[in-house]
Amino acid sequence: MQTEFMLKNLEIYKQACGDRIQICWISGTDFGTQNSEIMSADMFRELYKPYYKRVCDWIHKNTNWKTYAHTCGCLVRLLDDIVDMGLDIINPVQLSAAGMDPHMLKEKYGDKLVFWGGGVDTQTTLPRGNPEEVAAQVIERLDILSKGGGYVFNTIHNIVGDTKPENIWAAFSAVHKYNEERFGA
Repeated sequence: MQTEFMLKNLEIYKQACGDRIQICWISGTDFGTQNSEIMSADMFRELYKPYYKRVCDWIHKNTNWKTYAHTCGCLVRLLDDIVDMGLDIINPVQLSAAGMDPHMLKEKYGDKLVFWGGGVDTQTTLPRGNPEEVAAQVIERLDILSKGGGYVFNTIHNIVGDTKPENIWAAFSAVHKYNEERFGA
């Protein structure tokens, strides 16, 4: 029933906004934890995938919008299904979660998914590191995840309140420097 409501709402959005919409947020449900997926891949395939697939299929058939979902944590055993259901973008890319190796993600899924996030760890490096450590992690992540496109820089998740301002500045300065050196932008 919820899928039918969502599809009807998407028709209304399309009529009202058309191509002014570029990205459509499909879900904000977290399917991962720090150490594993919240549920088995079989359970995900039964309870979520068919419904998200209907929504993504409708969007791709009827619009030029990209599909986006927020889901934290370890997604390793769900990523093939996430791709198969038609999701275009995942955020955040929680590289601090078990199995979420940036090299593996980019190699296996970099031509199938846009990774939006993962640029610096908001649990350890950004709040507790020094500006040099922050900048080094940002550059390392950009080198891996932006190679060949399909990457939107962002932190792994929200920046926590006790993060030192100089570390935030170091992260965004590193992105700016990276872009200037590689792209002249």
